[in-house]
Amino acid sequence: MDVLQKVSAYWGVATIILFGIFLYLWLKEPRRLLNGITFTIFFLSFLTELAILIFSTGNLPFVVIMGMLFLLILGVISITLIFMWVLLLWNAIVVWKRESHTLSNMLTLFLAIGLIALWFANAFMAGHAKFLPDWFNTLISGLPAIGLYLVICSYNFLANVFLYQFFPRRYQANYLIVLGAGLINGDTVSRLLGNRIDAAIKFANKQIKKGRPTPKIVFSGGQGPDEKLSEAQAMADYAVAHGWDKDLVILEDKSRNTLQNMQFSKAIIAKDYGSENAYIKFFSNNYHIFRAGLYAKMAGIAANGVGAPTRFYFLPNALIREFVAILLMNKKRHMIMIGLITLMILLMVALAIYVDIVGQ
Repeated sequence: MDVLQKVSAYWGVATIILFGIFLYLWLKEPRRLLNGITFTIFFLSFLTELAILIFSTGNLPFVVIMGMLFLLILGVISITLIFMWVLLLWNAIVVWKRESHTLSNMLTLFLAIGLIALWFANAFMAGHAKFLPDWFNTLISGLPAIGLYLVICSYNFLANVFLYQFFPRRYQANYLIVLGAGLINGDTVSRLLGNRIDAAIKFANKQIKKGRPTPKIVFSGGQGPDEKLSEAQAMADYAVAHGWDKDLVILEDKSRNTLQNMQFSKAIIAKDYGSENAYIKFFSNNYHIFRAGLYAKMAGIAANGVGAPTRFYFLPNALIREFVAILLMNKKRHMIMIGLITLMILLMVALAIYVDIVGQ
């Protein structure tokens, strides 16, 4: 066995161990951001092992083909990132045409404008850097470190959202919680909200077909100031109209946000079931289901969610909104990290000023 084969064997064992660590932590508790980090470490190790295996074949044409394929994939990813502003602008136009013109539906437009402004700023700096003070150049060159930190955080968020979609489903729930959303014209279930209800009914019917008890569905959502009835009541009416038994409906119509959805539904279920040992599933749209899981964990509900499908063009805005929300959920941690990065940048600026003064 040559050196490359030995390295491949040892690396393969390490990759299997890393996969085992990720799988254990993910299956034990999928509702934590750490899972994205452990998955990324495993995946990078897997890619390295794959590269070692390819080189260890000694087959030059195969190595060249795989190398070209890797460069092609890398090139596509790089071009996509460079021209991300174009994709974001295109998405903003599509959303503008198909959805309401609310602030939350314009996030891709704002991000695209920000990226364009950043591109012009970099171009300006590249052409005028030599005319600017050294301390100012040091300050500007250090700011991307904060951007890099936010990019890493956003990647980890997306990894967790992706992984959560594949968490195994156990069809033995006693209760299903459907999380509310705004009503159209104050009284009509939107397609987005309808997808959540449809997903819950589909889950319940599949559980029944497996010969297990029929679950009750808790429709959770209060009445907003511009709504004619509670979201819970509108959802229940929709479900009954689509064939769900009204005797298996429970309303939670006091909540105002996702955390209250979980807290109030938990109390209602405990009272109805007679204990806090009921097996629960909750339902929302696929982009929101991971954050909903974090709130369920905060509310002390040992439950995982099922994500309903969302129109593809709607996802970028929704995911940006979810990322910001999760960022704010952990704002103390992120403020500390950004503060440390800023402190390092300021120390570098101070050093640049000191060097400049000494040089004079």
